[in-house]
Amino acid sequence: MIRCPSCGHGNYPGEDSCEECGADLRTLDVPQDAVDFHGRLLGEHLDALGIEIPPTVVAGTSARAAIARMKDDGLECLLVVDGDRVRGIVTYQDAIVKLSLRSIEGMVVDALMTPDPVVLRHDDTTAVALHKMAVGGFRHIPIVEDGRLVGLVQARNLFGHLLEVIG
Repeated sequence: MIRCPSCGHGNYPGEDSCEECGADLRTLDVPQDAVDFHGRLLGEHLDALGIEIPPTVVAGTSARAAIARMKDDGLECLLVVDGDRVRGIVTYQDAIVKLSLRSIEGMVVDALMTPDPVVLRHDDTTAVALHKMAVGGFRHIPIVEDGRLVGLVQARNLFGHLLEVIG
């Protein structure tokens, strides 16, 4: 991370201009190996993670069935879909918080999910995914193309990949 001499904003080595103020960063004395390393590490597209289609559940499914599936299959989350469109995401944490002091009887997964979740595109970079996860406090972000679900980025997979690249 380098600081802009004009505004002090942190930027990644290899960027031509400051994201915040637009100042020219090409004149800064940043070692080329740092530029190459950060460019390779954070500039990779999410495709490099080998993203697979995530587990889904159809909107309107009973909350009990969704939670049972997560438990039985050892899943951290389920994406709630309507056809191939993402309607929401439900995690164990969502279920615990939203079921607190409520009965699960008659409840559908839609009541547990976070609707319209933040999403990524397959050609977004690992830096974009890390940023969205850090800012939003997310551990799972769906990947969509033209509104259709194509994958899921999970913090554990993303950080595992970054550790491989570093090591």
